Amino acid sequence: MADTVVQDQRTDEKGDVLLEVKNLKKYFQVRTGFIKKTDLKAVDDVSFFIRRGETLGIVGESGCGKTTLGRTILRLEEPTAGDILYEGKSILGKDMQEYRRKMQIVFQDPYASLDPRKTVGDIIGEAMDIHKLCADKTERRGRILELMRLVGLNTEFYNRFPHEFSGGQRQRIGIARALAVRPGFIVCDEPVSALDVSIQAQIINMLEELQETQKLTYLFIAHDLAIVKHISTRIGVMYLGHMVELTSSAELYSNPLHPYTQMLLSAIPIANPDVSAARKRIRLEGEIPSPLAPPSGCPFRTRCPKAKPGCAGRMPALKEVKDGHYAACHNL
Repeated sequence: MADTVVQDQRTDEKGDVLLEVKNLKKYFQVRTGFIKKTDLKAVDDVSFFIRRGETLGIVGESGCGKTTLGRTILRLEEPTAGDILYEGKSILGKDMQEYRRKMQIVFQDPYASLDPRKTVGDIIGEAMDIHKLCADKTERRGRILELMRLVGLNTEFYNRFPHEFSGGQRQRIGIARALAVRPGFIVCDEPVSALDVSIQAQIINMLEELQETQKLTYLFIAHDLAIVKHISTRIGVMYLGHMVELTSSAELYSNPLHPYTQMLLSAIPIANPDVSAARKRIRLEGEIPSPLAPPSGCPFRTRCPKAKPGCAGRMPALKEVKDGHYAACHNL
């Protein structure tokens, strides 16, 4: 069913699709006893596409599978089932050397994602060396200095080491490293969550500028709904490994359909005290079920105020409820 949804979504803008994910699953085997092992379903039957030049935001609580989704798309984790198509061609079973140039990632933690033994120049230039993109050392250095200027780093930092920089500067180094091979698609895995709020805005604005000038397409993973709204063209909401809602950014915030999305949005702080006092807060009761033993049927039913007995029977399909607005709920 999810596969059908993607095909329907794809029909109108078929020529613009850069990346397509079909019924993607990623299960991890976890030991739950001396001998017994159980599947942890980190990503379970997720389907969507991303048009060339747009940003698809992915939001959800910690542990919902957002980061695993991004890593699996890049085959940093091998998928359990499903398919991943880049420019219409499946990348499964292929040598990823070619696709590493086209698909890159900016990691969440700028402190852990940079090699402390390498200089800024070597960190940014490593991918160029692997893919043999520069004819000589002069061209290599020139390209690295160009990238440093592009992300707002002083070129005098070329021979410095990561420990000499702030978190925001380190993340700029990570972004320059991702841009070094001139990719078309970048997974941004919570790229600002470890940074101060004042620095977050600078990095987000820079990512938007780079998207325009470098013709980039983003999968932007985050838990901060305000940031995702600002940068995303469309937004997908994940819960317990499943995609429960997918639509445009404006539509999601003005008319959320899934009960889980409604609860997430009601928790966003509003600066105006009068508006905040008048707004009805929808409280999310209970704890997230263990992904090792998810509920039968709808994964959200144990916390959903609209749950009915029939919700336990089967998994709801991600279906088009309105034009371009998809949700997975039996009550829609």
